[in-house]
Amino acid sequence: MAGSATVLSDSSVLSRLDRLLLPLERIMAICSGLAAFSLMFLAAWSVTGRKFFASPLPGYVDIIMSLMPLIAIFGISYVQREGGHIRMDILVGALKGRILWFVELLTVLLIIVLMIGLVWGSWSHFDRSFDCARPLCSRDSTIDLSLPLWPSKLVVPVALAVLTARLILQAAAYARALVLGLDTPVAVPLVQSIEAQAMAEAKQLEGGGQ
Repeated sequence: MAGSATVLSDSSVLSRLDRLLLPLERIMAICSGLAAFSLMFLAAWSVTGRKFFASPLPGYVDIIMSLMPLIAIFGISYVQREGGHIRMDILVGALKGRILWFVELLTVLLIIVLMIGLVWGSWSHFDRSFDCARPLCSRDSTIDLSLPLWPSKLVVPVALAVLTARLILQAAAYARALVLGLDTPVAVPLVQSIEAQAMAEAKQLEGGGQ
């Protein structure tokens, strides 16, 4: 996993598009975090009700099913932007210059191909569940509470579509760095050295102490 990365900005079109997409990614990541927090709260509620009142939270499993896609995948684009996904830093960190940008570009292009297939398939999965001719526009629902499943299924193609947009931006940035021979391209996560990480942490501590 990338330990610490930084994303540079300038006045270029790529950087402006990066900053334009970032607020949406942050909102999605916050929603994912709130869903995870609510799941912990609901778990405590269910366990407490079962132990002390012999009445667990009704439909707890249904609620978990509905929230899980939001928790697992809704913040995926923000993590990609910040360079937080699992990657082989030992190998990538040994590369420099145009070779590094070529490897990053090739990797991102392969991921884009995969994401397009996943968006297509997950949208089809959502479309099979969504039908406004039925109650709650749903062809299927959970067992206990009869919650419609299409909102949870819609989360997946939406999150992956935003991730695809992020990957296209990064591919353009890596291609630009490859052609121009840039050392520090914008709109992509640049892995910091241990020294840079230490300096950044020291600055944060200094700022927190003021």
